Amino acid sequence: MGRDIVSAIDITHHLPHNLRLTNHAFGTLLTADTDTPVIELRNIHKSYDDLHVIKGLDLTAHKGDVIALIGSSGSGKSTLLRCVNLLETAQQGDIVIGGEPVTWNRDDAHRQPKDADQVRRFRTNLSMVFQQFNLWSHLSVLQNVIEAPVTVLGCYRADAEAVGRALLEKVGIGDKADMYPSQLSGGQQQRAAIARALAMEPSAMLFDEPTSALDPETEAEVVNVIRDLAAEGRTMLLVTHDMKLARDVASRVIFLHQGVIEEQGTPDEVFNQTKSTRLQQFLSSTH
Repeated sequence: MGRDIVSAIDITHHLPHNLRLTNHAFGTLLTADTDTPVIELRNIHKSYDDLHVIKGLDLTAHKGDVIALIGSSGSGKSTLLRCVNLLETAQQGDIVIGGEPVTWNRDDAHRQPKDADQVRRFRTNLSMVFQQFNLWSHLSVLQNVIEAPVTVLGCYRADAEAVGRALLEKVGIGDKADMYPSQLSGGQQQRAAIARALAMEPSAMLFDEPTSALDPETEAEVVNVIRDLAAEGRTMLLVTHDMKLARDVASRVIFLHQGVIEEQGTPDEVFNQTKSTRLQQFLSSTH
């Protein structure tokens, strides 16, 4: 049968064995070989007219890596994340997901992804959590969580509902399953968005400033969930303004400045053994 939607890393430790979703539509994970990077970017360039936002950037994320992308506004962090998920098109460079390169329709700055089925598969395996939650307002919280597994992955609704409720419990809002997004706080909505992303059982999760729209109290709720996911061995790319979060959860921190990697390393290397003057200035401004 197809792959389980429920992760062998985390959710299966919290659910009875029968609460598994079978993916009838997409078959096996992209990253069956654990030595193959989950995400690999080579010489990525992205421009908007004359504004060169990303300038020849390389990045590799293996299974279990948590990579925090930090930097000033306009440094290219969110744009890079959107290029990974093909929400933006990089004009140059290779994007390789689970060992499979994106195929392009031409070899110049006007290129677009060639294979729509490939784009759908990649987006299915790279769940993105946005700053503004992006929940469907006309659906309940549970319906938000199960919509994609049912319609995209072809899962049985009853199974999806059981796993959806378990995921909502996992992120601490199990009692909100039948409420609507407008009835939730910002932190609760973001946790619902994380549960929705987990329901797709992605190879990696992409977080784009997941706490920047929240007040300090609700921010702490979301930070705790992200910490738990990191501890479970989730592969994550995390764009964040929260240096404490980056320090606590990341296995690697990348500081972007004007579209290039100015400095990168372990949290200890980046935060305690800083080499770049520009990074020192940036970290000073965040205190």
